[in-house]
Amino acid sequence: MNPVNQRLEDLREVMRREHLAAFIFPSTDPHQGEYIPDHWKGREFISGFNGSAGTAVVTMTSAALWTDSRYFLAAEEQLRGTEYQLMKLKIAGTPSIAEWIGRECGAGAEVGIDGWCSSANAVRELIADLRKEGGITLRTNLDPLRTIWRDRPPIPERPVELFPLEYAGESTRDKLARIRKALRQRHADGMLMSSLDDIAWTLNLRGTDVHCNPVFVSYLLVSSKDAILYINKVKLPQQVAGYLNAEGVAIAPYEDVAKGLKDYFEYNILLDPDEVNYVLFKTVSREIVEEESPVKRMKTVKNEREIAGFRSAMLKDGIAMVKFLYWLSNQLPAPVGEGSGVGTVSLTELSISDKLASLRAEQPLYRDISFDTIAGYGEHAAIVHYEPTPETDIPLQPRGLLLLDSGAQYLDGTTDITRTIALGPLTEEERRIYTLVLKGHIQIELCKFPSGSSGTQIDILARKDMWREGLNYLHGTGHGVGTYLNVHEGPHQFRMEWKPAPLVAGMTITDEPGIYLPGRCGARTENTLLIVPYKETEFGEFLQFESLTLCPIDKAPIIREMMLQEETDWLNQYHQRVFDTLAPHLSDDEAAWLQVACAPL
Repeated sequence: MNPVNQRLEDLREVMRREHLAAFIFPSTDPHQGEYIPDHWKGREFISGFNGSAGTAVVTMTSAALWTDSRYFLAAEEQLRGTEYQLMKLKIAGTPSIAEWIGRECGAGAEVGIDGWCSSANAVRELIADLRKEGGITLRTNLDPLRTIWRDRPPIPERPVELFPLEYAGESTRDKLARIRKALRQRHADGMLMSSLDDIAWTLNLRGTDVHCNPVFVSYLLVSSKDAILYINKVKLPQQVAGYLNAEGVAIAPYEDVAKGLKDYFEYNILLDPDEVNYVLFKTVSREIVEEESPVKRMKTVKNEREIAGFRSAMLKDGIAMVKFLYWLSNQLPAPVGEGSGVGTVSLTELSISDKLASLRAEQPLYRDISFDTIAGYGEHAAIVHYEPTPETDIPLQPRGLLLLDSGAQYLDGTTDITRTIALGPLTEEERRIYTLVLKGHIQIELCKFPSGSSGTQIDILARKDMWREGLNYLHGTGHGVGTYLNVHEGPHQFRMEWKPAPLVAGMTITDEPGIYLPGRCGARTENTLLIVPYKETEFGEFLQFESLTLCPIDKAPIIREMMLQEETDWLNQYHQRVFDTLAPHLSDDEAAWLQVACAPL
């Protein structure tokens, strides 16, 4: 029997005892992280789907999983052989979770969800939606995984380390002072910080509790005069504990956070209802100020030290990328007869991922990859978040496109880059989608805009040429990037859906449009950008983007007649900067290869 089906049987035994008609498993943990420790990967355990976004719902007779377009193809594969029906978000005809539960369970049913692993807003919205489906009620006080997940991984106990001030650029005391000032402006006496990257940024600490994300499991309670870090004390080496004490931060056990909220003595407290979980939200007896955590936007605007760190990290990453591309070019033989199958090489998606990781690891201050490498060759490139496994790994051929989305964690910065590489002859369709993607990427790079604009206003620049041809992509065009922190940082982003978070100087953001043709091919081009001043006029401050990423963009697939002169000019200027910056750090052969790769289009 598929292990997922056995787990569903075990779950239904618990549901039967608790008189529950359905149970809901979101992707989140008590801290609402996008990427989470293994201990809280309950949705993956109960469904077998390992994508970063999705919700599983199990009734006594059925099961369904909702996810977005990044994971449609991967989810179909991973759910095969189970009871699960795939629900494709943002596709016409897909029911909401509440609608499906109402249809499957009927009016008056009782449904469960773990209130520790869902935000206050998510639970409240779900309660309202279920009520509309015939008075269905929601219980939040049960975690069936405690019973059925027999080999459940423990909450991590790995040590926390200091993040040097030379890279942070601002002390914890100063950050706490800024946070308290922001709280006063919101008429709040304190706040509970639940987001792990917010806590790591505030305290100038880093950890290894989440794969590829240098964070640690904890809560931080900040009042007008005090700060308490709720954490398993075994995670704090003596040096770190002493540092926290010197910065005015007390330490309490992780499991005491609810007690800390009950004992909170000031008049009111700010809780971000999208960040704080439902159980802790309901624990508070003081007046609650419901607002977005001020820390989210603070950490997105980088200081001078952080920006310098990004430039250093991108230089190292660019060196590693060029060494990899040079190596790859020498491993692939010239194609012998397009489509003949002759000239197959021994490289595979996994082997090139390993090679790139090893080259990055040679760079100073390298700590880890920033996410699992997406190396998709041929039709695998059409799977937006495809990650090769031993079961799916395929050899590269001297033809077609390879999509390579990767990044690294360096002590001075985090990187995220995508390049789509021609391995040999291409079809006209492959060249066309590649060029449309590149045009969209460059149009974002060229954009000048008033300070405070939303990324939604700019997003159309990446899509306008695609839309003229009836093409589109359903993921966002760009996201913020942390300072040796999470590779996905917000709330600012480029996205079709309305996101009001303003763009201001000092923010980092990626530029990564793509086109994906299922079963055929895909292309994406991504740089990490820094928002910098452009000019000041009578109409206010205007901003522009600077590419931090340093790596050539493959010119071979480009259909030159499709390119505007301003797009060609940008590409040539970018390539000149890439060559001038990276060549002194390369061997003669690597520099010679780079000179050709960066030659004018």
